[in-house]
Amino acid sequence: MANKEAKKALEQFKMQAANEVGVTLNQGYNGQLTSQQAGSIGGQMVKKMVESYENSLKTK
Repeated sequence: MANKEAKKALEQFKMQAANEVGVTLNQGYNGQLTSQQAGSIGGQMVKKMVESYENSLKTK
């Protein structure tokens, strides 16, 4: 990722999503995760992004 601040924000977002679904992430490589755990994190991230977009439509 070209923008270091964007990369940092995305990493923080991923950690927050993992915490919300009860998955412990380490900084860096997380090869110990099951597919279900990784999918839960990704799914939570998408859910939050969709909610954010929907909320932005409501304010327009």
